[in-house]
Amino acid sequence: MSSRELVVLGTSSAVPTRHRNHNGYLLRWDGQGFLFDPGEGTQRQMLLAGVTAHQVNWICLTHFHGDHCLGVPGVIQRIARDKVEHPVRAVFPESGMEYWNRLRHAAVFTDTDVISEVPISGEVFEEPPLTARRLSHPVESYGYRLQEPSGRRMLPDLLRAHGIIGPEVGELQRTGSVRGITLEECSVPRAGQSAAFVMDTRICDAVFELANGVDLLVIESTFLSSESGLAKEYGHLTAFEAGLVAAECGVKQLVLTHFSERYRPAEEPAFSQEVRSNFDGELILARDLMRVPLPRQRHTPTT
Repeated sequence: MSSRELVVLGTSSAVPTRHRNHNGYLLRWDGQGFLFDPGEGTQRQMLLAGVTAHQVNWICLTHFHGDHCLGVPGVIQRIARDKVEHPVRAVFPESGMEYWNRLRHAAVFTDTDVISEVPISGEVFEEPPLTARRLSHPVESYGYRLQEPSGRRMLPDLLRAHGIIGPEVGELQRTGSVRGITLEECSVPRAGQSAAFVMDTRICDAVFELANGVDLLVIESTFLSSESGLAKEYGHLTAFEAGLVAAECGVKQLVLTHFSERYRPAEEPAFSQEVRSNFDGELILARDLMRVPLPRQRHTPTT
């Protein structure tokens, strides 16, 4: 199983359907679990997906519309019931603190003290590896990005050519040189992996900033272009706009989600068709309980 993968727990928007649960996405990232926008029914979806409360280290809410947060009470009560001992950080818009408190204490249960709250405000929030930027929605809403620092990929052939083996490889990585041979002579640049979550929003600068060059973009696609008026009015994206963002930002893998209940499974090809008007990269139309490994890391080839 990949150490970095997206587990899709739900893909519907305002209301669940027979085929799609409310939102919910767990990004597994080097032993950390980032749970984004747990909508109603997320606790059960976690069970069906084989995800446990012990795998959740962060709860990240984009905003406080119900399809993005009504699963919070069940998730937190499950964290408490399963006696999760590690810290769990809850990140959410500060303007929704009242709603957070209602969700956090929605029912009587034996509480837990592992949850720490991180209310965010302003245009940008940064706490590596997590960044959040303010989006354009009728209520305060944020998109998120995870970013691994850039590094270098060691090239075995060049290491052997320079006679660098065993402990010297580690020394080269730590210090940058061994016996006058530099790290640059035995490696190539490797961009850190990145993933972005862009939920309810109109097109705005923050969308492009979050998506710029990411390996994995999980983005809402509530409407088709035939409903672009509704999309703009209610603060959402169309499939065409999602494809435009992916193309302009050089996204490696695009995952569409947050589909309006008005669309039936038979209409899914129309979403792909709209995206393909702009984007010719890897495209996935998310389905509940799907697992999506992050794309392999990019590196700059030698010349």
